[in-house]
Amino acid sequence: MNPASSSRASGAGAPTVGGHAVTAEEHAEYQRLRRAATVRHRRARHAGATVLLVLTLLLAPLALVATWVHDQVSDTDRYVQTVAPLASDPDVQNVVIDRLTARAVAQVDVEAITAALTKTLADNGAPPRVVEGAGSLTGPLRSAVQSVVHRTVSRVITSEAFAQAWEGANRRAHATVVNMLTGDRDGAVQAEGDTVRLDIGAVVDQVRQRLVDAGFDKAAAIPDTDRTVSLFRTEQLGKAQDGMRLLDIIGTWLPVLVLVLAALAVWVAPGHRVMVMITALGVGLMAVVLLVALVVLRRVYLDSVPSAALPPDAAAAVFDTFVRFLRAAARTLLVVSLLTALTAYLYGPGRIARGVRAGALRSASAAGRALRRAGFTTGLTGQWLSAHRQWTTGVTIGAGALALLLWNHPTAGAVALVLLLVLVVLAITAVLAAARPAQDATDRPEHAAA
Repeated sequence: MNPASSSRASGAGAPTVGGHAVTAEEHAEYQRLRRAATVRHRRARHAGATVLLVLTLLLAPLALVATWVHDQVSDTDRYVQTVAPLASDPDVQNVVIDRLTARAVAQVDVEAITAALTKTLADNGAPPRVVEGAGSLTGPLRSAVQSVVHRTVSRVITSEAFAQAWEGANRRAHATVVNMLTGDRDGAVQAEGDTVRLDIGAVVDQVRQRLVDAGFDKAAAIPDTDRTVSLFRTEQLGKAQDGMRLLDIIGTWLPVLVLVLAALAVWVAPGHRVMVMITALGVGLMAVVLLVALVVLRRVYLDSVPSAALPPDAAAAVFDTFVRFLRAAARTLLVVSLLTALTAYLYGPGRIARGVRAGALRSASAAGRALRRAGFTTGLTGQWLSAHRQWTTGVTIGAGALALLLWNHPTAGAVALVLLLVLVVLAITAVLAAARPAQDATDRPEHAAA
């Protein structure tokens, strides 16, 4: 045999590089290096996805708080909606009623009245028993004055007119809330040292006028001093104001950054579906952490407010009212995260996921066959839906997610509504796809076997 022919025969079927036949050892080394490069590439992607995931989880609760602060600061309607329930809260009403009653009664010098009455009776020769009885009227008279004033103040504070006045005052004073958050000293909500106070001067003026109209001329002397109610006290108020200013600045863009980081984490990760599940569950866990933190902060807040400044029940009502939208947002985020993780799981190869998909497909097929037997077919529309089932499913789910993103302050109820609509649309499209004409190729036995 020709040596050249022998050489060609020995290299037959072997890879060549630049005309050079690669030996088995060289090919094995090439495959080993290729596998090593693939492993390094996957490790790099895992590392990058992990970093992005950690950033997403750390920033998710901060983005929620930043959005809440930004809404309270920049949206007057939202702020008024937040504080409006305080006007009708019984605990808060009782604090205002008691304080205004005490201030009004303090302007009535009951001792001087009884002393004058006693002197007048004595000067006019009244019997000693009557004079002594007049001197003992101080207690009953003070009680009667307090009862009448308390009843008058209660009617004012518990009336619908007060709720409307409260809402109007807060709407006008919204700019002062911004001043408090930025450390300015003007407005209804003020920061004084380590204490945040609410100015109730407008309420004092209204009650004072009502008492004067009711015949208590002394009420006109209710002083303009001490017209504030302490909301809370903290030694960290200065730092909190700095943090709130920062949160207000980043409140618009931080949620967008979190969404971008989450999307990048899913895109970089080798297993996209698994990373969607991990990211969703992680964000849901951070929502739970935020809810727990609010419980802890509530306890700290209540401990920081002296009972003399604000009774515990009223302080709790103030805190719960101010953070209720933040709590609702955290619960909504938790529900969305769990639904996202569940959706990603149902798209996976798990036994339960396959069973759910198979059951849904069987139900849709049965409904489609029932429609065909009833003489209703979907024609080309059904054929198109059947051929593009994955595409239509993705568009429907994406439309639901977009609706939640565009929804102004979605709640858990809004999430449930969007989920219901998505499931209804998916069910309808599946039934319409199954109701395509029977002669369609997808109804043939060989297609079903495939």
